Amino acid sequence: MDLHFGDSKPTDEERAAVDALLGPPESSWEGADRSDADLRWARGGREARDRRDLLLPGLHAINDRVGWISDGALDYLCRRLTVPPAEAYGVATFYAMFSVKPRPATVLHVCTDLACAAAGAPELCAGIEERLGLGSGVAVERSPCLGLCERAPAALAIKAGDPVRTAASAPATVHDAVLAASAPDSAPEEPPAALAVPQAGQDGLMLLHRVGVVDPASLDDYRAHGGYAALRRAFELGPAGVIREVTDSGLVGRGGAAFPTGRKWQATASQPDRPHYLVCNADESEPGTFKDRVLMEGDPYALVEAMTIAGYATGAHRGYLYLRGEYPRALHRLEHAIAQARARGLLGDDVLGQGYAFDIEIRRGAGAYICGEETALFNSIEGYRGEPRSKPPFPVEKGLFGKPTVENNVETLVNVLPILTMGAPAYATIGTPRSTGPKLFCVSGTVERPGVYELPFGATLGDLLTLAGVRDGLRAVLLGGAAGGFVRADELDIPLTFEGTREAGTTLGSGVVMAFDDSVPIPRLLLRIAEFFRDESCGQCVPCRVGTVRQEEALHRIAERTGAAAADDIALLREVGRAMRDASICGLGQTAWNAVESAIDRLGAYE
Repeated sequence: MDLHFGDSKPTDEERAAVDALLGPPESSWEGADRSDADLRWARGGREARDRRDLLLPGLHAINDRVGWISDGALDYLCRRLTVPPAEAYGVATFYAMFSVKPRPATVLHVCTDLACAAAGAPELCAGIEERLGLGSGVAVERSPCLGLCERAPAALAIKAGDPVRTAASAPATVHDAVLAASAPDSAPEEPPAALAVPQAGQDGLMLLHRVGVVDPASLDDYRAHGGYAALRRAFELGPAGVIREVTDSGLVGRGGAAFPTGRKWQATASQPDRPHYLVCNADESEPGTFKDRVLMEGDPYALVEAMTIAGYATGAHRGYLYLRGEYPRALHRLEHAIAQARARGLLGDDVLGQGYAFDIEIRRGAGAYICGEETALFNSIEGYRGEPRSKPPFPVEKGLFGKPTVENNVETLVNVLPILTMGAPAYATIGTPRSTGPKLFCVSGTVERPGVYELPFGATLGDLLTLAGVRDGLRAVLLGGAAGGFVRADELDIPLTFEGTREAGTTLGSGVVMAFDDSVPIPRLLLRIAEFFRDESCGQCVPCRVGTVRQEEALHRIAERTGAAAADDIALLREVGRAMRDASICGLGQTAWNAVESAIDRLGAYE
């Protein structure tokens, strides 16, 4: 390992931020006063390598305290962790929420993604910038989806300090967004998570039945409404019995890949290599997706319980919860829930007195859509750039830290609770034979009641939009988010199942349903999708790195030209799209052309 440090020194604040995370330095090599330690002594070998995974939390600590990451702060963090500064710089610049250049302590992120763009985000940004002007002490940054689509347009203010302060404004006005940035403590409180669930309190809900009913901060309230019954049932069944129940239920992953959950758990549990790890993917960065946020904010103990069950079944004693950096309220709710569960013996060395040890550690993302891909997420946790790994080996064999790992998203894990409490046969009767159970859908755009809806698999797109209050003039619906596809307004009889959407030539994805009426120009949406994929490509593979740029360039040219010239660019788009789909390493490049292709073929976007 070749370590080259510069001459820059950290400020007292930067040093304090790192030391608060890592503890005081133990040697001059790590930055301690030379009078207290010997410069020639340093950690090394395995002990140094084992600390690499603290790089991302360390970058967060600096960014939270100061607002940006200076050369001196980066060097000091690298000394503490024995990480080459060049590699740490590559990690710091990988994430959109970090800055390695000076900027104001307050950053106002204004979402310009699909739902917010349709709700007037460009005009909101212009108004905010005009109101703040130069020298306001606030940096305004146009942001990809903030996960507040049901209250579009959205803005999130982050004010660095000790402690860091945040304030979300949604639906945002110029006045409210500026207030959130200038005085986050005085900004109006966010509405409760239940307001994002139009069905809140209704009978028959399985995944959302506690949202709006229980106090999300109260463990006692959670237990009074059926909490931890599933974990007790899991201990009665044993690990193999839990996996059998999950397998028999027909549960498949709800993040979009639809891989059988029981098969994944069994493959991980059967690996002889130890230790095993559990990773909960709460980095829902797909534009239009916010269901996991609502679950975490409205029913956080359900996720803690579900992760404990998954860890028990797969032989894992440590779980990592990888949470979007744009979800500060979910972070606070989960930190509190984990601490309460730990204090009450529901996490720790002896869960419920059953002799099983399990604990959960939260790791924050920092604005990188690609980290929703499981192996990119592993690299991020380990302190590397969030770039996908080639498969095989698969995560069940070599995942996080090179050990067998099971990875599921929030919605998938929370489905395990009703499976155990009601039994696999009863759960499997819900939905269809090939898509069992309930599904959460994130409905936004031009509807009367945007929010998270729970329906059994098999309901049609029209059923869902009727609940949400579809408006007159509906032109198109985007299923699956930016990586999904458009369908026409006369195709609302599509069944919302994995097989039904596949047969209809589209995708269910993670459950995004975005409705657009005639007031929203489809070409503008396609350009935004192309910009999103260009920005979010990690750049590791050529088809995606170059293809996403070429796709955006062609769409810009088409918007400016017509006739034969536009036809040539559409042909080029098809060629580039096929190359990305066939040759990209991961799902980002493989799906970057989907929405554009569907808009051209199904909607006639450029006719």
